[in-house]
Amino acid sequence: MAGQDIFTLIHSRYNSFTNTEKKVADYILENMKDVIFMSITDLADACNVGESSIFRFCKTMNLKGYQEFKIMLAHSTSPDDESPQLSSRITMDDTIEELSSKILSANVNAMTETYNLISKQDISDAVDSIMKADRVHFFGVGSSLMTALEAKNKFMRITNKAECTLDSHLQIMAAALMTEKDVAVLISYSGSTKDTIEVAKVAKERGAKIIAITRFAKSPLTTYSDITLLCGANEGPLQGGSLTAKIAQLYLLDLLYFEYFKRTNKESAYNKELTAKAVIEKML
Repeated sequence: MAGQDIFTLIHSRYNSFTNTEKKVADYILENMKDVIFMSITDLADACNVGESSIFRFCKTMNLKGYQEFKIMLAHSTSPDDESPQLSSRITMDDTIEELSSKILSANVNAMTETYNLISKQDISDAVDSIMKADRVHFFGVGSSLMTALEAKNKFMRITNKAECTLDSHLQIMAAALMTEKDVAVLISYSGSTKDTIEVAKVAKERGAKIIAITRFAKSPLTTYSDITLLCGANEGPLQGGSLTAKIAQLYLLDLLYFEYFKRTNKESAYNKELTAKAVIEKML
């Protein structure tokens, strides 16, 4: 895959494309650097076509789907001195000092953009939902699962209703047993992860409140969400699991945690003292 050039592939097959596929191809060729950071829904909206048209465009080029297309696009748009696995601002010639500065800048920018994307009403509504819920289940797969586990670790110190399931099969089973009294917090940078979308669909059918923490306002995941909290980190298709994206997600989870703590101060403070005492014997 890495040796293929997406633009050569598009040009070689252009005459065989349908009119809709040509419309998608034209947009990609004119906006290649932007498309790398777009969700399938964003690209579909930009081209004024349906998501299924984007998927068919990828299949026409014998690609498995949109994610494989973005990986090829990342390789094709990367300069010779820059690895597509790295941030677009980091080159193979950077010194440790330059790397330190660029990584710091990327993390600060992600936090700042996330801050600018915060809706006070959405945060307030999300916390209200968590307070009213019988159970709060954090979901994610891959690197987003690590973030979901961190969320559970944080909330379980102040409430006994935080849950997180590791296996994707068990996740869908847990979603199937949710009720209208439960909240599902789904974490997915792309909003296009199949397992997470399926969990959202099942939890929604069961009447649970859906909170999505994601990068894109429009994605397959957000079609099921009642509340969408946006993180502001840009992550290329070959940079999955970047700490920059995780830091932005954890920032939002921290915000939910502290607002929940404020609103349930007496109970949360008491529970935090209990959980702290429970692990004190584990410390030297």
